[in-house]
Amino acid sequence: MRELQPGLWHWTSRHPDWDEEQWWPEIVSSYAIELGDDFLLFDPLSVPDELRERATAVVLTAPYHERDARRLGLPVHTPPADTWQNWVEKFGIDPERVRGMESDDLTWLRAGEGEGHFHGPGAWPFGVHGYAGREDNDLILWLPAINAIVTGDSLSDFGDGLGIQLGGRKHVTRDDVAQQLRPLLELPVELVLPAHGGPTDRAALEHALA
Repeated sequence: MRELQPGLWHWTSRHPDWDEEQWWPEIVSSYAIELGDDFLLFDPLSVPDELRERATAVVLTAPYHERDARRLGLPVHTPPADTWQNWVEKFGIDPERVRGMESDDLTWLRAGEGEGHFHGPGAWPFGVHGYAGREDNDLILWLPAINAIVTGDSLSDFGDGLGIQLGGRKHVTRDDVAQQLRPLLELPVELVLPAHGGPTDRAALEHALA
């Protein structure tokens, strides 16, 4: 764990669900950020004790980043889980194979176990603003209080530097996502905090969206 600046911490952990068949790296990033009276854990996994004791809420950039959210017992702010219709659109799956099925992501939270708040692109609590990435529930979260963005899988570093990750999606291209995210360059972004890969800067963001 290291404090990147006053009120902002970063640490990495080995993801327990990773195996060699996964297309994303085993080591993932989490962040703790102090925003006013709130102490938020972003995509948290293996939270250090001194940060967990201060935390007031969990914030997820995508529903499949729940990681330790359930175990922490805090209010969770997250994009909604996929529907079967989403799978058909995103991956080109035959509707008859998935019709009526439900995602495993955040089933406990959707069932009322814990305090859940579901948000899409747009204004979030804590002065945060969500921007859609490759889809409406994989977000880039703009934190104007610290001139930083926290990014889900859409904008991550899987070993070759910060870049756009489609993750097998068939409904968008890399250029589609880059075009959608270019409004981020109009913001005074100084720090980029990806869920996969380490903290980086505006220059990396500009290169990823070029």
